[in-house]
Amino acid sequence: MRELICRRLAGSSLPTDAVAEAERQIPAAARHVWFHLPLRPAAVLLPLVERNGVISLLLTERTHEIPEHPGQVAFPGGRAEAGDRDLVHTALRESEEEIGLPPAAVELVGIIRCQPVISGYAVLPVVGFIRQPFEPVLDRREVGDLFEVPLSFFMDDANGRRFEREREGVPAEVWEYWWEHHRVWGATAKIVREFVAHLK
Repeated sequence: MRELICRRLAGSSLPTDAVAEAERQIPAAARHVWFHLPLRPAAVLLPLVERNGVISLLLTERTHEIPEHPGQVAFPGGRAEAGDRDLVHTALRESEEEIGLPPAAVELVGIIRCQPVISGYAVLPVVGFIRQPFEPVLDRREVGDLFEVPLSFFMDDANGRRFEREREGVPAEVWEYWWEHHRVWGATAKIVREFVAHLK
């Protein structure tokens, strides 16, 4: 699986304009009903952990004290800041701040398509393997929990559920997964599905 991931993401590169790439994916009817425009650039890290040939995704559960997406499952990451060199740097900086993952401990393998998020972000997913060992140090203001889900779980479509939400008569597709007591849904589930689509 590791070889497949590296092969499928080989040659991926940063978009010239991440915000434009994300906004192009928004259906016209949904633009001003579901999304806060213009989108702001952000990035997340899809941290892959490999143990005994089994690859898992590392996910966080956000605290209930933060203003955006409280209590939701997410990848480590956040909005771009002025000092960031690019969105890859954003993903790595935020990962170090949130879970104590040093950038040197990440073997980058590629990126996937920038995703529009209804809270007003254009999110670039950056994929990388974590070099062992790694001792997490959580920012308890933002991260309440850190857990792993086998990639094979997400590869099986039977483990996901699709439903629709509606606002002002405009539907939006939503996916969710349940892993133990964790609900993986919304933007995080959308990014997971985009990643998995590269591997099938």
